[in-house]
Amino acid sequence: MSSSNDWNTGIIEEFRSNEGRVGGPFEGAPMALLHHRGRKSGREFVTPMMYLPAEQDPGTIYVFASKAGAPTNPDWYYNLTAAGKAEVEIGTEQYPVAVSEVTGDERDRIYAEQARLYPGFAEYEEKTAGIRTIPVLALHRA
Repeated sequence: MSSSNDWNTGIIEEFRSNEGRVGGPFEGAPMALLHHRGRKSGREFVTPMMYLPAEQDPGTIYVFASKAGAPTNPDWYYNLTAAGKAEVEIGTEQYPVAVSEVTGDERDRIYAEQARLYPGFAEYEEKTAGIRTIPVLALHRA
């Protein structure tokens, strides 16, 4: 198992032990566990991530394919966009979601709000400037 998988496993265990709350760098941040299937392998994955609740729609959250500012998108982004669906765990609830990509001005507005709330996202955007635009996905409760 890679060190990132070990790290994710620890976050997942902490999330589930504390009704969706984790400490460390994510203390107080809204966290979700994203359940998705590998588009090539067919394997099931669970990926912890921060999210932004949609202001006008309690059934929608936004997730950010930042990969901590790496030059490539994370695998989960491709898995979700290929499948168009997934499941999320928030708190003690797990439910299916439909996936759509947010683009243009709406993407920029949502990403700017996440970066305002959590400045690390502004740093990720700086790291990827001129390389890629960090995708924003909307996860709509199915």
